[in-house]
Amino acid sequence: MDKIAVLFTMKTCPHCVALKEILDRDGVDYVDRDIYEYEEDYNMFVEATGSDFVPAFMLIEDFDGDEPKTSLFVPDRDFNDIDEGITIIKEFYER
Repeated sequence: MDKIAVLFTMKTCPHCVALKEILDRDGVDYVDRDIYEYEEDYNMFVEATGSDFVPAFMLIEDFDGDEPKTSLFVPDRDFNDIDEGITIIKEFYER
């Protein structure tokens, strides 16, 4: 089963930087999407979630199949702090 975490971040966001630093330190794979460089993708994410807070992320599995399973996560709705977000991402890879 193929899995990938896609992060939506900003270079000037300290929470985004901290999230990526911890994932890097712990050897967790992810794809980083700066919201200004990937504005169209981010706008679709915001429309789907109703939130423009970052860091936010998508967890995608079985993306080589016909219908990938995608879960969307935003701060203050799905996790309250960076540690909770990291736990969600790590548990996703462990399943």
